[in-house]
Formats: sequence, structure tokens, C-alpha cells
Amino acid sequence: MSSAAGGEEETVRASHILIKHEGSRRKASWKDPDGRVISATTRADAAARLLDLRNQIIAGQANFADLAARHSDCSSARRGGDLGSFGRRQMQKPFEDATFALKVGELSDLVDTDSGVHIILRTA
Repeated sequence: MSSAAGGEEETVRASHILIKHEGSRRKASWKDPDGRVISATTRADAAARLLDLRNQIIAGQANFADLAARHSDCSSARRGGDLGSFGRRQMQKPFEDATFALKVGELSDLVDTDSGVHIILRTA
């Protein structure tokens, strides 16, 4: 929806799993306050871990929220990865673009941002 159509901006709701790595802008998380594990994790290692989690979700072997709660480096892990609703220009551009491109219920491929590597589940 454009802002000309009643002033409403399009919003989405999404959950994500973030795996930080040595190239992440902040090398600390709730799981790794000193950043020791993150600093020793390559982008390739982070991507491999996320692909494994994504495959478990797609195969129906695991629940997205449960995996997010255990594995995500984002503080949203305590909410099963739920980031709530957001509009354009509220998230890093690659994350925003990927989320808005998903259909509700769809799971993204890997998405790289300055924060790390993500998989995103659009929930609304």
C-alpha cells in the first residue's frame, strides 16, 4: 500500500534465527556475552549451522520457534525469534527486502546483514 492510499504503510511481521560470526558488527550475544564463540565462527560456519536448522524446519523435524529459542544470537530468541511488526526502513535493507518478498508462512533462504546470517519466517 502506498502512503497516498489512506496514509497506511505496509507492514510485515516476522521471526528470525540469527547466527553471528567474525564479520558481525557486534560480536556478543545473550548466549555469548564475551563474543568468544562468535569471534571464532566464520561466515561459512554460521551459514552451515543455519542451513542445517532450515532443513530441519522444512523437513518437519523441528519447530522454528523452538530452534530460534535455542540457537539464535538475537535477543528475540526468548520470543521464539519473533520481531513483531515492522515497516520499510526499520530493519537493515537486506533483511527488509527478504522479509517483504516472502509470503506469509514462507521461510527465507540465508540472508546476510551486518548483524550476521539469518533465516526469516514471515508470520503476517
